[in-house]
Amino acid sequence: MQGQGHAQPVQRPPHEAVLVLLRVVFVALGVFSLGLLTWVMMLRLAAVTRRSVDWGLLVAVAASDVLSFVLLGNEPGDDVNTTGGYLGITLLFGTLLATIVYYLVAEVRHFQRQRAAYAAQTYGYAPPASPYVTGTAPLGVQPPHTPPPNTVPPMPGPPLSQPPIPAPPQRPAPVRIEQVRAELDELSDYLRKHDGHHEGNHEGGR
Repeated sequence: MQGQGHAQPVQRPPHEAVLVLLRVVFVALGVFSLGLLTWVMMLRLAAVTRRSVDWGLLVAVAASDVLSFVLLGNEPGDDVNTTGGYLGITLLFGTLLATIVYYLVAEVRHFQRQRAAYAAQTYGYAPPASPYVTGTAPLGVQPPHTPPPNTVPPMPGPPLSQPPIPAPPQRPAPVRIEQVRAELDELSDYLRKHDGHHEGNHEGGR
């Protein structure tokens, strides 16, 4: 499938002083000709912009000029104080005024856009004329982005806290104390008996 190809390079617009001079000349032609050359302004605009709407307005302005002159020419003598005369004069000067305003506004905007496009093209930011380029995929459609594999090893996390080791259960102290006390009591009894027996033997020997 073949696209429309690359956009044609934008030509450098004329200098602003030249454009202002041309606008003054074409407006003066329409004014000093009393509207007879009003269509010249629209011809200049249509040749510059190359838009179909401006070519259509050129035909409409030319037809309005012809109609206004027909109305004025049908008046007897030099008297224009009739309905046809007023209508012809109103149509003629109304067309002239509207054409001057439209011509100036449309041409100024056209060259502003052309100047911006030329500046963008000069700095390498000119947009393409078509979303398709010959032999390539659409410019508006980009392939899905695949992230690169993660080659960085993961950072080690903080060490897990170990649960506290429970202390061994202690034996109940009262049982041990009672046992020691009982042994001490037995030892005391044994010592008393042994001392009493020893004393008895010692007295009998006397």
